[in-house]
Amino acid sequence: MSAAGADAPTRLSPDRLRELFLFADLDDAQLAWVAAAGDVVAHPAGSEVSVEGEPARCFHVLLSGTLSMVRRVGRDDVETVRTDSPGVYSGAVQFYLGDQIDQVYPATVRAVTDCTFLALPAGEFAAVFRRWYPMAVHLLQGLFVGARNSQELVGQRERLLALGKLTAGLTHELNNPAAAASRATSALRERVAGMRHKLALLAEGRVDGARLRELTDLQERFVARIGTTGELSALERSDREDELGDWLEDHDVDRPWELAAVFVPAGLDVECLQQVADAVGEDFLEPALRWLAYTVETELLLGEIVESTARISHLVGAAKQYSQLDRTPHQPTDLHAGLDATLVMLSAKTGPGIRVVKEYDRSLPPVPAYAAELNQVWTNLIDNALDAMDGSGTLTLRTAVAGDSAVVEVADTGPGIPEEVRRRVFEPFFTTKAVGQGTGLGLDVAWRIVTGRHGGVLEVRSVPGDTRFVVRLPLAEVAPPA
Repeated sequence: MSAAGADAPTRLSPDRLRELFLFADLDDAQLAWVAAAGDVVAHPAGSEVSVEGEPARCFHVLLSGTLSMVRRVGRDDVETVRTDSPGVYSGAVQFYLGDQIDQVYPATVRAVTDCTFLALPAGEFAAVFRRWYPMAVHLLQGLFVGARNSQELVGQRERLLALGKLTAGLTHELNNPAAAASRATSALRERVAGMRHKLALLAEGRVDGARLRELTDLQERFVARIGTTGELSALERSDREDELGDWLEDHDVDRPWELAAVFVPAGLDVECLQQVADAVGEDFLEPALRWLAYTVETELLLGEIVESTARISHLVGAAKQYSQLDRTPHQPTDLHAGLDATLVMLSAKTGPGIRVVKEYDRSLPPVPAYAAELNQVWTNLIDNALDAMDGSGTLTLRTAVAGDSAVVEVADTGPGIPEEVRRRVFEPFFTTKAVGQGTGLGLDVAWRIVTGRHGGVLEVRSVPGDTRFVVRLPLAEVAPPA
């Protein structure tokens, strides 16, 4: 079996094969098969022996020279092995699995110096290997398939748990404004009924039309003042209620504290009440004030309903942005919108002891990406950061442009990640959480989405009080994987 660009193949003798650790324990018949099936091929320095992702046709065994094995991580080639040890192997290393997986080269192998390799055809080697070692093949297949199935099942469980947490948080967040709107609507019905009653009393009295029109004008001016006076401190509010209460008591108004508690939040003062007294006279002052109080309360309740429904719309919009239900899978994506939506979805977990800081570079352009998948990344990183801080600390989200990449940092002020743990955080099933609290797939999923799906880089830097997960995504369009 010759390799492209290589010299004409030669054969190795069984005795020479037995010198290689890989074949040292084969019997004579097995060695004879390897000697007959394997070609000795030469590769000059700098040439490629196999290319990552291409169909895996040969199982290569190094005979002489130095090879380099590299993996593509994002847009960088990372060397994982450099060796000159005869007998090391590469290429179709999972040949024994046959058509259970896509047989492609897992890495690119290059000849650093002039090299020679023994090249065995993967398909033929798989067939004879299964005859030679049937039990070993069954064990290897079971190990591979079992690990893959386990990862898929636990991954599904991880996604369901994450969905459950997000749903619970969103339900909690939606319940607050919905309950507020319901309470305000119920109270509004009572205030409108009371306002109609007081208006009828005014209309039946001896208030002429001109004074009633003046009172109506005052009503409009008072309503316009609502929300323009700013937030009052508890002391300021108490002082103003006392001042209005004294004025109302001096004018023989029953239960003056009730009206004072309504007028002060609306920004009304003694001067406003005096205008009402001048407009209707002392005989009709209390009905007029009660009518105005109902008007003010109605406006305040309407404002509360508007604010609550706006909050509900915002939450629904965040959920829609997070899930990307109405978006195409791969398109220019606003990373800030995804980060903000994720914060909303996790807001129930962001307690009062967590300070959230956003350091966004607003010059960051849209990034070509699978938006919903990136939101899974933000969810895993932010959720882990919140867990690390255990209810107290600062969560910082940063974005920036670095050359031809977009950079997103998720930082926390937790205790940090020890070096021995940091080396393994992206391994599947590795977790430092208690049994039942973590599957060890969150960061593995994030890593695969960033590197595999987007051609980016995900790394972690950590010292006590400052742990940062850094995501780098290409700004230019990258062909999505097949």
